[in-house]
Amino acid sequence: MAGPARVPVVDVQSDNLAELWPSMVLALRSATFVAVDTELSGLGARKLLLSPCIEERYKAVCSAARTRSVLSLGVACFKQLPEKSENTYLCQIYNLTLLCTEDYVVEPQSVQFLVQHGFDFNKQYSQGIPYHKGNDKGNESQSLSVRTLFLELIRAKKPLILHNGLIDLVFLYQCFYAHLPENLGTFTADLSEMFPAGIYDTKYASEFETRFVASYLEYAYKKCKRENCKLRESSAQHLTVEFCNYPADMSRYIDYRYCSLEEDSHSSAAGGNKVPVCEKFSAYGWCPKGVKCPESHNIDLIIDEDDKLWEKRKKRKHRWKHRKNMKVLATAFQQESSGDNMEQAQNGEEGPPRKQSCYEPAAAIELAEIAPNGEGRPLEEISMDMETEVSSDTSTQWEENLGGTERTDQGTATQSPSARGNASDSDQAEKKSKVGSGSASHPATCETEAAGAAGKKEAHGPPSQGGTHRAGFDAFMTGYIMAYVWMLKQGKNTDPSAGPWLPDCHNKLYLSGKSVPLQIVKSLFSKSSKAHSEKIKLAWDTA
Repeated sequence: MAGPARVPVVDVQSDNLAELWPSMVLALRSATFVAVDTELSGLGARKLLLSPCIEERYKAVCSAARTRSVLSLGVACFKQLPEKSENTYLCQIYNLTLLCTEDYVVEPQSVQFLVQHGFDFNKQYSQGIPYHKGNDKGNESQSLSVRTLFLELIRAKKPLILHNGLIDLVFLYQCFYAHLPENLGTFTADLSEMFPAGIYDTKYASEFETRFVASYLEYAYKKCKRENCKLRESSAQHLTVEFCNYPADMSRYIDYRYCSLEEDSHSSAAGGNKVPVCEKFSAYGWCPKGVKCPESHNIDLIIDEDDKLWEKRKKRKHRWKHRKNMKVLATAFQQESSGDNMEQAQNGEEGPPRKQSCYEPAAAIELAEIAPNGEGRPLEEISMDMETEVSSDTSTQWEENLGGTERTDQGTATQSPSARGNASDSDQAEKKSKVGSGSASHPATCETEAAGAAGKKEAHGPPSQGGTHRAGFDAFMTGYIMAYVWMLKQGKNTDPSAGPWLPDCHNKLYLSGKSVPLQIVKSLFSKSSKAHSEKIKLAWDTA
């Protein structure tokens, strides 16, 4: 892959919704899985969002969903193409600009972040697709609206993919489905019936399956893409993504995103005068200085530095093991054991995955209080990315984590830890963009992500800027991560129709500061909400 990959994102607003509706419904129904992302107007009090009590967290997110709104919705439909090479997908991506018709709170820091990343509020208020929150008002099931599109997503019964998805799910439920239930048990019971094919969280997969050092969205995406390039170059099993080549009459709807590949950044970095990497952004995926930060937020450079540090630590670990094996006398071993234990901790033998550059939780919380809304980043990223429960030895399993990522270079799956979580890595400033979709009424040919650059190069912004944040493109990145993880986990003998689509990640939502996920199940002690029971019956009756 030389040059940037061109990722087409179909912009959907009120003036073209009817025209694009058939293609969106077809994409949902024919997809193998669907990735979703949202841009929000705010999240409210972040301390409650990090409460040790998960029920309290749920109530805090519910309060935000009732008073804030979804500004844009990203939907990326990944369709497996078995007639082509193994692990090949056709990806169709939509970015829906929305406008809530009810009063809602807009938080200045969220607006600032979105404007910095190209969100057009004039377009939202002039062409946003209108919607209302809560329960249906009359017979809406046959109308062309975002609420009906969400119903189509439920009817499709496809695996739903999100990144750090609890907040997204709460907002999706309140804004496009029905009034939220009062307790978490009822909410998870409803979700288990709404999405019987399962809900998958790529933040959880990045930490517990691929064991990446960092798991914020753009880092996980570029890490997967880089490792996938290695697999392809070695002629191993690898992931291929194709996009639609849309006809000229649709060009006014298509926003092409150019996703730079690591080779480009490598060549630019090799020229010397490299801007130092911002440690805060490297660890958490966000920086309170935002685009004003003088240090680099370039994800490729961050991954380069992580890889170099991994190689250094691996060599040191081998030297340490050699010295350990040379100890013959038990008495000598006992005398030096304390020193060995210290070296063992430094070399990463135990503990959950964590970047050495990550700040301690107390400092992170202090940061959040000084700049409570995180200048230059959306509220949802601050609130859910600050981790609160970190053990004192969190820096000691670096090699194990990176060892897991190294194993992915050979295209083999790595086992996830059963009871550990990366409690130190903040959930990051991952706001998303979008991708185009093939249409029933607009036939399109396909182009791979390696193609489509057509000699064009995206002008790179200042070194401090990282990635492109739009709901559609973020949905694409989320889906790409899950497709890559599934390729690693399934091997060659797994039948995707037998049991859950990806059992190790099935119905598990990442929880900041917790070493165990939130399980999306209907327990024996909870029942579905009345609003959901009525809505789901309507969905099947009108299907």
